[in-house]
Amino acid sequence: MDDRLVGRAVQYHGHAEAYARHAAASPYNAGIDRPAVLALLGDVNGLRILDVGCGPGLYAQVLTTRGADVTGFDQSHDMITLARQRVPTARFRVHDLADPLTWIPDQTFDRALLALTLHYVDNPVAALRELHRVLIPGGLLVVSLHHPVTDWLKHGGSYFATAVVEEAWSAGWSVRYRRQPLEQTLAEFSAAGFALDRLVEPRPVAELATGHPDHDQGIGNRPTFIAFRLRTQP
Repeated sequence: MDDRLVGRAVQYHGHAEAYARHAAASPYNAGIDRPAVLALLGDVNGLRILDVGCGPGLYAQVLTTRGADVTGFDQSHDMITLARQRVPTARFRVHDLADPLTWIPDQTFDRALLALTLHYVDNPVAALRELHRVLIPGGLLVVSLHHPVTDWLKHGGSYFATAVVEEAWSAGWSVRYRRQPLEQTLAEFSAAGFALDRLVEPRPVAELATGHPDHDQGIGNRPTFIAFRLRTQP
C-alpha cells in the first residue's frame, strides 16, 4: 500500500463488538469526545441528522432519544449490524465516506456529525463537499479529530508535515490515519464550502473523575481531541 494513503481497508475489521464495548465506556470516547460533539450539535429535537461513520450507533442512540430523525452510515458491515440492533428506530446503511453520497438528495439534512472519522479518508475535501451538498443552507456539520498537537508529540518529526500513521493499539486493533497541522484541516473545511462557527478543545466531563478514579490524572491537562462546528455557505 502507498504509505501516503490511508486506503480503503475497513478500520477495526473483525473487532466491531470489542470496539463498541470500548467506545461505550472509554474515558476518551464517553468522557471527552462524545459529550463535546453532542454539545456542539445542540438541540436536535425534530431535526434530520446524518451520522457519518456512525460505528456501533452510540451517537445515534443519544440523538434519537433527544428527538432527532437519524440516518447513519459506516464502511463496516459489522458496525452497521450493531447500530441497527442498538437503535432500531434510526436508518443505517453500509457506505464508504470516500465514495459520493449518490443515495442522498441535495439539502436533505439539517445537521451532520463526523466524529473521529475524517482522518481515515484520503480525500477529505471531496468527502466534505458531499456533506456540504446534502446539508440545508446554514446547516451545521460537527467534526471531531485527534488533536494535531497530540499526534505530533506522539510521533515526532515536523508538526507541519502531513503523513499517514499506522499503529497497533492496545486492544490489538491495527489502524491507519492521517496526521496533519491544524492550518491544513481548516483549509480543507474552507475549500469544501464550510465556515468555522466554533472550535473546541474538549476537556473531560466531571463524571470522569468519579467513574474512572484509577485513570491517568493528567488526562485533563493535555489535549486529546479537537472539535469543530461548521456552517454551510452558499
